[in-house]
Amino acid sequence: MDYRSSEPGSGGAGGTAAPGGTGGTGTAVERPSGPRAEDVLPDTATAAVKIVIVGGFGVGKTTLVGAVSEIRPLTTEETMTQAGVGVDDVAGVERKTSTTVAMDFGRISINEELVLYLFGTPGQERFWFLWRGLFEGALGAVVLVDTRRLEVSFDVIGRLEERRVPFVVAVNAFPNAPVHPVEEIRSALDLPPHVPIVECDARLRRSSRDVLMTLMRYLRGLALAADSPAS
Repeated sequence: MDYRSSEPGSGGAGGTAAPGGTGGTGTAVERPSGPRAEDVLPDTATAAVKIVIVGGFGVGKTTLVGAVSEIRPLTTEETMTQAGVGVDDVAGVERKTSTTVAMDFGRISINEELVLYLFGTPGQERFWFLWRGLFEGALGAVVLVDTRRLEVSFDVIGRLEERRVPFVVAVNAFPNAPVHPVEEIRSALDLPPHVPIVECDARLRRSSRDVLMTLMRYLRGLALAADSPAS
């Protein structure tokens, strides 16, 4: 989101109305002052990439977006109610009290020129109809997995493969979660050898940023391979 056109004093949504601008009442009306300084897209940014963060219910998507975003993240979390009983699979995450019902959104600058827009998807199958819009224009994806519940990632990965969206797998380090060798995880998820699998702690900014960097390197490698002349 580029807020530069709506900064205070630019004639857009920002700034303050002059006295008398309310139909002759003579009362000054304060308009929204625009985005916070830290939310404004840097002038040096020349390229933006859309990335989706996907995974099963309760694997840490909202946590990752919130941890790595350089702006205040947008979340659509709602309190879980009785309506989800018998519908949402909460096995292994019984203590979870809220859930994303639309999307999470954040932004991170990889360098002075490249900006990533992050869209976290809802994990429950009943919200998957929203994926079509969230995946529109996405260059790649991060699949968060929980080794205690690898099975919740099967359908997610299948949907990415159907849409031919390149992705990396990030194994979120939950307390007391079993630790498996990477190749065992690859076999369990039925992933080809070229798909990167990395470990992460979605609560930590640096760890989450490393996952995104892994995805960007992977996407760059795919682009270079596609541009190379056939041998």
